[in-house]
Amino acid sequence: MATKSRLSKSILDMKFMKRTKEKVIKEEDDAEGRAMYLSEMTDKMLTGNSQFIIEPSYVPCENLKDGRISFRGMNPEIERLLELEEQERQSKADVDVKKDVTDTEMSNYYGNVVKTMQRKFEPKVKRKMVLPEPVNTTYKRTKAGGQHQKQGFIKPNTDD
Repeated sequence: MATKSRLSKSILDMKFMKRTKEKVIKEEDDAEGRAMYLSEMTDKMLTGNSQFIIEPSYVPCENLKDGRISFRGMNPEIERLLELEEQERQSKADVDVKKDVTDTEMSNYYGNVVKTMQRKFEPKVKRKMVLPEPVNTTYKRTKAGGQHQKQGFIKPNTDD
């Protein structure tokens, strides 16, 4: 196993190397932690993705507003930020409430349902009076046998 070359302590203590020093210290701490608990951790724990979101504040969890508030132009920058947040919230709400059925389709469907339910609870005698029997113009019923026979062409009357 090849060892990784490290920067000397005097170089890391220089002013412009602060970020690098913090990164190196963090890597060392992580390596020590992994080495300490290596026997207790399974492969799935090492390679698996986390199913949890770590949030440092409870503000987004409770849908709270930002702590900085301005009224009547005292701090226009904050008021602008609050307006943008409100617009974002409104746009997300609009996307979530997108309609699958238009209002006219719903009213037509509901009207048909009401008519059907009215017919269902009417007495049978009244139902037969309301619903006319469909007229079949292409076929007429013969008396014998009850079979259909095709009706021929009827010439229209012309009174000239």
